[in-house]
Amino acid sequence: MTKRDIISRYKGSIMGLLWSFINPIFMLAVYTLVFSEVFNARWGTASANESKAQFAIILFAGLIVHGIFSEVLTKSPVLILNNVNYVKKVVFPLESFPVIALLSACFQAIINTIVLLLAFLLSNGFIHWTVFLFPLVFVPVMILTLALSYIISSLGVYLRDLGQFITLLVTVILFLSPVFYPLSAVPEKYQSIILLNPLTFIIEQMREIIIWGRIPDLSGLLTYTLVSLITLWFSYFWFQKTRKGFADVI
Repeated sequence: MTKRDIISRYKGSIMGLLWSFINPIFMLAVYTLVFSEVFNARWGTASANESKAQFAIILFAGLIVHGIFSEVLTKSPVLILNNVNYVKKVVFPLESFPVIALLSACFQAIINTIVLLLAFLLSNGFIHWTVFLFPLVFVPVMILTLALSYIISSLGVYLRDLGQFITLLVTVILFLSPVFYPLSAVPEKYQSIILLNPLTFIIEQMREIIIWGRIPDLSGLLTYTLVSLITLWFSYFWFQKTRKGFADVI
């Protein structure tokens, strides 16, 4: 079903799945043009000899994390509503829909990461060995995203306006994440607000392993994973409790 979901995005198009590569390449090119040429942006205290594409690469690393988070959460409110037949007529594990949405988003995130690594290689001539630690950074946010998807997908059955709110929320989270700016650029009195964002830590660790070539904060990742697992357990329990009323409400 994940494969079907991925293929259905490009069904009928001439280039098919090739679009999954074209889109991130095009967006990375736009970021490079706008931020390095138009705004002449630099990241934090970066040196003057920083390549023009470096800012766009750093920015794109943050967008990958936000992308998987926003894609799954935006889909979640209508996951059950868009599969009414499975709810009413078939004995089907409804809890698999958030998993399918997550795996589908992970496919695009992996493609985006490959494009990011190729851009980094072309810009710098090498790739840090720390990229092999990518799963340590990526898996915790996958768990948290799945947990939130269970809660939102179940609430979406009962609260039809939830989809509008989630669309607004993921946009707010984007600008409250250190995607377009370094955390150090935020005034100290507001940094605590940015740190409360569940994506901030993961975005920072993503850049550590891919951009800066440093070992991530392993103790922080362990804590993040444990909290995400506890949240997943609660959200799965919530989903199973509320699913009993899905058929009646739909």
